[in-house]
Amino acid sequence: MERALSLAKLALGQVSPNPAVGAVVVKNDIVVGQGYTQPPGSSHAEVVALKQAGKETQGGVMYVTLEPCCHYGRTPPCTQAIIAADIAEVHLAVLDANPLVSGRGKDELEKEGIKVYLGEHEEEAKRVNEAYTKFITTGMPFVTAKFAISLDGKIATRSGDSKWISGDEARKYVHNLRYTSDAIMAGVNTVLVDDPHLTARSCGGRGGTARKQPLRVIVDGKGRTPLTAQLFSEPGKTLLALGKFVTPEEKAAFAQVGAELLELPSEGGLVDLGKLLKALGERGITSVLVEGGGILLGSLFDGKLVDKVIAFITPIIIGGKEAKTAVSGKGVDKVVDSLKLRHVSLEKLGEDLMVSGYVKE
Repeated sequence: MERALSLAKLALGQVSPNPAVGAVVVKNDIVVGQGYTQPPGSSHAEVVALKQAGKETQGGVMYVTLEPCCHYGRTPPCTQAIIAADIAEVHLAVLDANPLVSGRGKDELEKEGIKVYLGEHEEEAKRVNEAYTKFITTGMPFVTAKFAISLDGKIATRSGDSKWISGDEARKYVHNLRYTSDAIMAGVNTVLVDDPHLTARSCGGRGGTARKQPLRVIVDGKGRTPLTAQLFSEPGKTLLALGKFVTPEEKAAFAQVGAELLELPSEGGLVDLGKLLKALGERGITSVLVEGGGILLGSLFDGKLVDKVIAFITPIIIGGKEAKTAVSGKGVDKVVDSLKLRHVSLEKLGEDLMVSGYVKE
């Protein structure tokens, strides 16, 4: 199951809106087939593993990180492929949250006399597909807020300089986060100040631009994104979430640089982020990595729209009352009302400390 989970992680960010699944087939204690989910319309993990195993599937054991599908989608049911391959035993890490599947795939296998075991490495399997689970049950993407701060909570100096708050190891990790996300979201001020590329680079940032790029989503209430922004010249697609009426001339100009426009309601120049996330869900975006700035993150936290937080804390002091902090917005009046995280984990990346956790409901 550990090998199956490692395989599943290879599919993260590459197969949405499908779940990232890993499967391993064992015969006489030897791995004879393995695989992970292929892009939508292609084979699921179980089918890849079964094909690799060939005739060795008869009487074999399958380990799979998510309950096999039992319905026709773009591909036939995986349960039928497992039954046809004469697999004797199936180990499932977790049931599928999809109402079309949940428990039914397991039942179908058991009705055919296949022994089914449930729950091995369940928590890790749930984390691998946390975005898929939220999406398939709510239609909304899983939102991760990411930021890097100094020890005194600053994301930039008073002049706006922020290169680089975090170290090399943390930045490599961020490229992996981007690679496994369906979309990267940033506010227009981040574009104006930093002119970022917002791309995922292969090998954790050490290699060139990754083959598949997450959708870049720029939240721009007043339509201030410059046509010369670097992100327009990068591979992949860019969506501008605008909170204003766009003239035909503006539409034509943005079309010239390859931007897609999404006009949304706004208040006080701030885009309705709930409607933006709903629109992203409707286009099959299951996970969104939000990279700032403070106004956007503050609005998301105020609106209770964040699912997970990943913060990199760097051992430097910036100081300055005018230096920006990671989260703006309205915030809370009393500490007791502060947003709290659960399942908090700490990890050291170079000299930086990474703190991650899930927002308590």
